[in-house]
Amino acid sequence: MLPPGISFNAVSVKALEASKKATLPKAFWAWDEIIEMNKTGYWPSTPNTNLLYALSEACDMLLEHGLETVFARHERWAQGVRAAVKAWGLQIQCADAAVYSPVLTGVMTPEGIDADAVRKIIYERFDCSLGTGLGKVKGRMFRIGHLGDCNDLTLMAALSGCEMGLKLAGVKLAGSGVQAAMDHFSSHAAVVPQRKAA
Repeated sequence: MLPPGISFNAVSVKALEASKKATLPKAFWAWDEIIEMNKTGYWPSTPNTNLLYALSEACDMLLEHGLETVFARHERWAQGVRAAVKAWGLQIQCADAAVYSPVLTGVMTPEGIDADAVRKIIYERFDCSLGTGLGKVKGRMFRIGHLGDCNDLTLMAALSGCEMGLKLAGVKLAGSGVQAAMDHFSSHAAVVPQRKAA
């Protein structure tokens, strides 16, 4: 619902005191100027006003839909994506199913298959951008996001791009993840936000 690029900071008195004593040069974490300017409602640099409006709208949407509805919607999408990955015969990056993420699924590529090369094929051929593996799993996995401004059809498009890209990269798939996701989404009713009476 909200594009990336905004963050929230909570700074304790202890952190402010440590900042005053710090000798390293700082700009982004220069709290004194930020706090002083903010007393009158200003920010010491150009704020990303568009993201602030987007944040306000995203908060309104969350309140209108209700957190339970939003969480259920994202869990349903996650289950559909995981059904696709399992049907492909690939491993999900998180080994413990009890802590699978409702907002993204990490897909492990088979030994000898560069996940970043797969991502490149998917991006160049199907205009679908996927997250990379980070740290020690870089090149060994890619990430499919299923959060925010998303729906069954956009996820089906992403999964189709992934399936075609995996095949083009020479990955032998056990089955159709696209079909598995379609089966999941068609058999599990969409979570529709309840509109409040005007």
